[in-house]
Amino acid sequence: MRVSVESGDIARVETECVVVNLFEGVTAPGGGTGAVDRALDGMISQLITSGDIRGREGELTLLHTFGRIPAPRVLVAGLGKSGDFSVDKVRDLSANVARFLRGRRIARFATITHGAGIAGLDAAACAQALAEGAILGLYRFDRHKQRDDDAFDVESMTVVEHEAGRVGTLRAGVERGRIIAEAACWARDLSNEPGNVLTPTELAARAEAMARERGLGCRIFDREEAERMGMGAFLGIARGSAQPPKFIMLTYRGAGDEKAVGLLGKGITFDTGGISLKPNEGMQEMKGDMSGGGAVIAAMSAIAQLKLKVNVTALVPATENMPGGNAIKPTDVLRAMNGKTIEVTNTDAEGRVILADALAYAVQLDLSPVVDVATLTGAISIALGKVAYGLFTPSDALAERIQQAAERTGERCWRLPMWREYRDLNKSNVADVKNSGGRDAGSIAAAYFLREFVDDRPWAHLDIAGVDFSDADKGVLTKGATGIPVRTLVALVEDLADRPL
Repeated sequence: MRVSVESGDIARVETECVVVNLFEGVTAPGGGTGAVDRALDGMISQLITSGDIRGREGELTLLHTFGRIPAPRVLVAGLGKSGDFSVDKVRDLSANVARFLRGRRIARFATITHGAGIAGLDAAACAQALAEGAILGLYRFDRHKQRDDDAFDVESMTVVEHEAGRVGTLRAGVERGRIIAEAACWARDLSNEPGNVLTPTELAARAEAMARERGLGCRIFDREEAERMGMGAFLGIARGSAQPPKFIMLTYRGAGDEKAVGLLGKGITFDTGGISLKPNEGMQEMKGDMSGGGAVIAAMSAIAQLKLKVNVTALVPATENMPGGNAIKPTDVLRAMNGKTIEVTNTDAEGRVILADALAYAVQLDLSPVVDVATLTGAISIALGKVAYGLFTPSDALAERIQQAAERTGERCWRLPMWREYRDLNKSNVADVKNSGGRDAGSIAAAYFLREFVDDRPWAHLDIAGVDFSDADKGVLTKGATGIPVRTLVALVEDLADRPL
């Protein structure tokens, strides 16, 4: 969908539908809504008086104009109470409006910038949220389905601004929103792909193609190179699969010789659990066990397009976790590239094992700070449900920066403790560490395992296992992969470019 910004009067725009808004409790609409109301001879005001339009959050009222203005339809979107309104609500409102109009087979529409005139809300941020919401809300994954005769796509959204002096600001916000939302949608594409399509080789190929298009550096390590580098943990998990493993490295240089930020992502393109085989229920979702890696790769695309003044290196170990004849067994011991040994007590705790080598390599490359993203534990869903992802870090400063980035993007996260006592859960009798601390504090034990491989540099782990997939369309989320936390990662890196940790 194309998104543009134009200067003009929303009541005079020639399009299929114009979108205006109303706060709950308002009886005399102003701004763009007031202009459309006057052009319609007070139709909106009459419907407010009669109680047919109340401005409640989520309320969408479609009106037919019968030639009174160039647009044949007007959609009045309820904003809820003005004191509760936020940029997050702009984003979700825009998504819901776009889906509503697609359901009415409206291909082109124009809208005012919801929230841009409210005290305390930044106009550019509202414009960005408007673009993000529409693009994310209209997302669907249908590349493997035959085209339905009933299928319909929205072609364009035009943001109409009455004050010509604000058009440049809104255009910058919209363009930023487009770049970030399209990156999140690409991450969704990667996670939604079936496992027989998105193999480690295919994931590496798509990352490499993106790198060429965006001007990123790219290096793909195959099995032999990983062996020479001593990545025994990564290769141990890969042993059970007929698909060759790939270790993906992307580099963006926007700040000369400055130290690079490290973004790491788990890239298990399908997870059966290995010898510790998962139950059948829910296994179909394991095609998305590379969502962390997909989010990191997609974030790099947005970072490059935004031309951020920072250096970033992304590392994604990609493999399947399969129960083949050569697969590792519980009680096997693997050696990571930093020399630490790992007793594998549960082959279904494989993500942390492949990330051990990625983290050790990040230390070798002297990346700082380092943030890893993974669908790591089912336990995080028990703790936080499908509302927030888990944040783990010993660094208060880094935690604050990630929480602020998540707050700005509406991708909720919650910091969990990493007290020293939890480290004992991973003690092994035969190796330096074991890969599973058991059921108690499962997410924290997994995070503490990763901490063993990061040295003393600022590091954070994001466990996204509860939020990587959505069961339904709601606001910016659509059924299937969510693309979380692409937008948080971009916001964090932008913040680190302005204020290094």
